[in-house]
Amino acid sequence: MFLRDFLEEREELFLHPRAQKARYTLGRLHAEEECPLRTCYQRDRDRIVHSKAFRRLKHKTQVFISPTGDHYRTRLTHTLEVSQIARTIGRALRLNEDLIEAISLGHDLGHTPFGHGGERVLNELMPGGFKHWEQSLRVVDVLEKGGRGLNLTHEVRDGILHHSKGRWGTIVSGRSRSPKTLEGQVVRVADIIAYLSHDLDDAMRAGMINENDVPEQIRKKLGNRHSERIHSLVADVIRASMECGLESIMLGDEMLHCVNELREFLFERVYESPFLRSEIDKARKVIEDLLNLLMKDDDLFVMEIGPIKPEVPRERQVCDYIAGMTDRYALELYKKLFLPKPWMKL
Repeated sequence: MFLRDFLEEREELFLHPRAQKARYTLGRLHAEEECPLRTCYQRDRDRIVHSKAFRRLKHKTQVFISPTGDHYRTRLTHTLEVSQIARTIGRALRLNEDLIEAISLGHDLGHTPFGHGGERVLNELMPGGFKHWEQSLRVVDVLEKGGRGLNLTHEVRDGILHHSKGRWGTIVSGRSRSPKTLEGQVVRVADIIAYLSHDLDDAMRAGMINENDVPEQIRKKLGNRHSERIHSLVADVIRASMECGLESIMLGDEMLHCVNELREFLFERVYESPFLRSEIDKARKVIEDLLNLLMKDDDLFVMEIGPIKPEVPRERQVCDYIAGMTDRYALELYKKLFLPKPWMKL
């Protein structure tokens, strides 16, 4: 018996009846031979971890653009925190942790430099708009491995595509936008738990707000410390999801109201603060100038992106390239192309 067969049998014995089992996957975009040592979801997780897009997350903004402090979150640390929170929930509910981990690690691969500010700029400039969850799926389907993609399973791809809620989305916003698997729904909830908790923590570290600025009812319900907030939210998700018989992954009504209050507080005091808006305006100029130059300068296009592919719209190739940049690379390229260089005569 292959080790994979043993692992799949163990899933049948241990996991909840509503959990997604690896042997019942809907498969990959392109059929391929199974690995004898790993389930399909373990294999997907490994492919994501070894991808270039995953490594670039360490230099992409979470909230603060190119932070110089050692302890601010980046898109990579956010991804790891989502994975940890999601696996804790999944383990308690007897769901498939391998599938949860794969979705968690891949959910933000398509995020732009400069965080949601960068995404907003590309959404305005690109024909048809730009959404980071759609770009994440494009990364794993098309862009990685020199254009071959990672050939992930249907369930991981579905979880990546449907992980995001936007500002006005609820935790579980109807079956049309919600992931098809409970594991995907777990990642969706874990994503919001992670960013609410650590963005508040980072904003306090930056001196933008202090503990007493947080509405009292939120502090009473969630706690005052980062660990207390995560514990309160995770425990409520587990309780509420069990109470509904795992029909869906959800928060209780009282905690959901508290979460929405906290989201509004963060939008008002952090995400849309004058300080971050001014930084986003600077990032906007960087992205807009790079995009415009790459669109019209053939030599620069070939040097930076590669041969012009007539079968792919030029704006699509430029968008893919800019979306894949780290904050650091975008700033260095902008400096190289647009800022004067010191000149010295010896």
